[in-house]
Amino acid sequence: MGYKYIDALAKPENLEKLVQLTDMVAGVRLSVSNVFDIEDALRDSPLMQRCLTKVRNEPASAKVLEERYMGENYDLEKMLKMPPHSLGWTYAKVLTALGYDPNFYRLRKIESDVDYITHRVRKTHDLHHILTGFSFDDYGEIGVISVTFGQIAYAPFTLMALLGSFLSYVTDAKSPGIDNQLEYNFDTASAGIQMARQAKPLFPIKWEENLERPIDELRSELNIQPVTTGLWSWYTRPLLQDAIST
Repeated sequence: MGYKYIDALAKPENLEKLVQLTDMVAGVRLSVSNVFDIEDALRDSPLMQRCLTKVRNEPASAKVLEERYMGENYDLEKMLKMPPHSLGWTYAKVLTALGYDPNFYRLRKIESDVDYITHRVRKTHDLHHILTGFSFDDYGEIGVISVTFGQIAYAPFTLMALLGSFLSYVTDAKSPGIDNQLEYNFDTASAGIQMARQAKPLFPIKWEENLERPIDELRSELNIQPVTTGLWSWYTRPLLQDAIST
């Protein structure tokens, strides 16, 4: 019976771990600043050690991790002067239209490999939105974070996806245009994980050195098939369509 599987998981020690994780994020709303709080809280957790192991086991990622490559900060004015439809130009056009600060993320002092992974994930998160096509709002967020946890098992994103889906289920919260939020979340996460499996590793890419390259060329090279239709794609947002049409 399938229930035996649940019984095997529901051991006291496993339930205690669940309680500890729940306590860790109790009262935390899924806003940008509190997402950073979750990441910081998980810094020394066994979950992040699993992520670290996965990064170290991929040769190119391990090399970048050892190097602790940073790259220059993103400069939207500079990027807007890059070739049209390059990665940097597209990123700058979209973020400018949205009014986003490319350096929004909380800086962390790099004292360990886990610190570096967290810093890199924070810095490249919006670039992943651009590359994958997953929208910047609630409709696409689970998709893009699923790409990251699908490739490197990044613990904070895994927890946020599960927590967000659980909360939408227990509160019966729905985004406009969606009949079943939990079903939608599962579909979006599945699309993100499938993309993660098909794509080459994204963690070791030095994006700062590739900003002037055509975005379609980079996607082809990395085997990324972006989502360009439906609610979870930023390409379907009129504001962003207009931004990249000029």
